[in-house]
Amino acid sequence: MRIRGPLADSYGAAAAMVVAALVPYLGLSAAIQPLTPLLVKQLHTSQQTLNLTTGMANAAYAVGTVLAVQLAQHLPQRRMLVLYASLFVIGSVLAAWAPDLGAFIAGHVLQGLCTSLMLIAAVPPLVIGWPVQKLRYTVVIMNMCIFGAVAAGPTVGGVQAAAHGWRPLFWIIAAIGGVALLLSLLTYEDAPPVDRSAPWDILAVGLAASGCVAAFYGASELATHAFLDAATFGPLLGGLGLIVLLVIHQYTGRRPLLTVRRLASTLPVAGILLAICSAATSVSAIELVGALLQHKQQPLHTGLLFLPEFGGAALSAALFGLVYRTRLVHLLAVSGMVFLAGGIAVVLGVLPPTDVLTLVGSGLIGIGVGSSVAPALFIAGWSLASREVQRVFALVELLRAVAAFMIAPILMHLAQTVAASPQAGSRVALWICFGLATGGGALAVYLYVLGRVRPRAPDLEGWLEGERGAWPSPPLLDGIRGDTTDELLRGYARPRATRTG
Repeated sequence: MRIRGPLADSYGAAAAMVVAALVPYLGLSAAIQPLTPLLVKQLHTSQQTLNLTTGMANAAYAVGTVLAVQLAQHLPQRRMLVLYASLFVIGSVLAAWAPDLGAFIAGHVLQGLCTSLMLIAAVPPLVIGWPVQKLRYTVVIMNMCIFGAVAAGPTVGGVQAAAHGWRPLFWIIAAIGGVALLLSLLTYEDAPPVDRSAPWDILAVGLAASGCVAAFYGASELATHAFLDAATFGPLLGGLGLIVLLVIHQYTGRRPLLTVRRLASTLPVAGILLAICSAATSVSAIELVGALLQHKQQPLHTGLLFLPEFGGAALSAALFGLVYRTRLVHLLAVSGMVFLAGGIAVVLGVLPPTDVLTLVGSGLIGIGVGSSVAPALFIAGWSLASREVQRVFALVELLRAVAAFMIAPILMHLAQTVAASPQAGSRVALWICFGLATGGGALAVYLYVLGRVRPRAPDLEGWLEGERGAWPSPPLLDGIRGDTTDELLRGYARPRATRTG
């Protein structure tokens, strides 16, 4: 007999579960910076050790995206989701209670791992398991869970730092994790494994784990070592090489764990490029500005200066909910990079930036990251059949996490070492962020041009049927290779379904 929770048919409960599962750690990852002095003092540790702890937690988040897909192939998905939520609560309680540094490290790393496990287990069913009318709310919720939470992090961290304590925030996170666990039980509905006949791709999981751990370890060591030091450059280069090897292995594999080969067309590649550049740019820019203001302002004042970032992310999430069924979703993703570059240009005016410049710049950065990453994620996901969405989200989140959490420490190190003063070094690093935003946006547009893409509205009804993408994605560089897309387009010749919802 199938077991069903009393709220198994409630979309609101399922959406609330996703919010409670994703928001705590993703918000915390951006709230750590203003809390660092308190954590160092009260845990009797060093800045370097704390950097390594957060680096390993972020590495665990990145690895969890691949591990979740592997486990979903062979184990009942909803039972695993309950297990992931339970482990997240245990990790959060351990980190909040933390009588010593070892307990804090174990708890925080477990938080990172379980968050990505829950993301891959809980989000795809919310996206494809409900009627198309609910998708409007899902895209807004996804935007606010991942990017809204990160945007709110600096403000939350500043408020908590002003209270001269970090444990209350961690206990709140544990409580929210408890809500996620409760909702995973109330919305429970047996779901079989995806494909028990699929091979156990131990090599893919091993490459992801070793690559992320090495790369994030190298980035964490930049606080006390030179970039070309063996303790930093070696792990960084080796880790990135292993991640590249993972992508190649998945592209060439006969039954790969991730859908790299099927994503190697114009729209998914452009979407992934936008997501990577936007994540790397936004996280790095906010950390750079936060570090400059940390020595000038009180934590609460600095946190409030970043509040417009959350407002911008909320505004862009609402806008995505309005245009998600139109061809404007392509324009929204690219325009987000313009807002992101504009926000960086504003804070570059004066370093450290004034209050007004920080307020305006953070707001523009919030609009930029919310307008680019979530639409880019769905551009990639809608280009393949809906049954592939779990694997698509896993690959995009893996690459986004690597970009966001690894490049920021590198640029922070650059800001401290490349020039005679932190202000001059931060200016160089922020110009690099500006280049990533403008260059990533321009390259994505160029891929559209070379692929001869004619932006169209997604056929979401057809996509939810699970057999084809919501729109055709031409081969990469189709316009200069002389290929045609007639065969690709033939399956999309029928009129698009009547709009509902």
